[in-house]
Amino acid sequence: MTHAPTGLPQAPSGAATDTPCIVVRELAHTFGTGDSQQRLLALSNLNFTISRGQFVSLLGPSGCGKTTLLRILGGLILPTQGEVLIDGQRVEGPLEQVSMVFQDFRLLPWRTVISNVEFPLELRGVAPKIRREKALSLLAMIGLERFRDFYPHQLSGGMRQRVALARALMTDPAIVLMDEPFGALDAQTREVMQGELLKLWESWTMTIVFVTHSVDEAVLLSDEIIVMTSVPGRLKARIPIALPRPRWRDEVRNSLEFVQYRSQVWTLLRPEVTTE
Repeated sequence: MTHAPTGLPQAPSGAATDTPCIVVRELAHTFGTGDSQQRLLALSNLNFTISRGQFVSLLGPSGCGKTTLLRILGGLILPTQGEVLIDGQRVEGPLEQVSMVFQDFRLLPWRTVISNVEFPLELRGVAPKIRREKALSLLAMIGLERFRDFYPHQLSGGMRQRVALARALMTDPAIVLMDEPFGALDAQTREVMQGELLKLWESWTMTIVFVTHSVDEAVLLSDEIIVMTSVPGRLKARIPIALPRPRWRDEVRNSLEFVQYRSQVWTLLRPEVTTE
């Protein structure tokens, strides 16, 4: 079901096309084995399509299966029912065109910044000169070129997350899956990183699926928000966000349209996160 606030534009304004990129069909996932007391139905009856180039946020209460769904999209978990197709290919394991960015950075502490960024291409056997040139280019793009020889413990949280993002982009992914990548950051750094991510997305041709608990973050970043129910996670609503881009300027956050979208999303989400 798609909802759009009355009086607001209803078509996404980002770089999305009409070409299907991710197709989710009759998806369900259960954790545990044995009798019903040892089993948890995490996801149920999920059906949706994400178009190429879209920025889509998954928004729902804690424990509703957002991260589980993201891991299924990335091929890290196989669903107990249904299927995921990426570019027409059934997902049965990790795919080369898909990268993931996690909340906890997952940088290798014994490697320098540039060595961490190079790592995906090193695993693929790419020549050192080629991967070094590409890593330097990405570090320059995110403003960390002069920190190339630093180690992760010498960086701030925001800088470490930039390194993790650069590493994810090293393989030129068509799809980037992001699991609350800014959740551990302070409020100021989080806003800065939201702007940096938008700039990267608008300069690259890629589809992003972004897990978040923040209504404001989802409205700011997304072409569309998928609102999920409490466990078992089901699709409650799909809300297209047609705020003008670029969106890293303050006037977008302060606009009446932003407030209206936020109010609509929170109205849908509130019953799922409250017990009253």
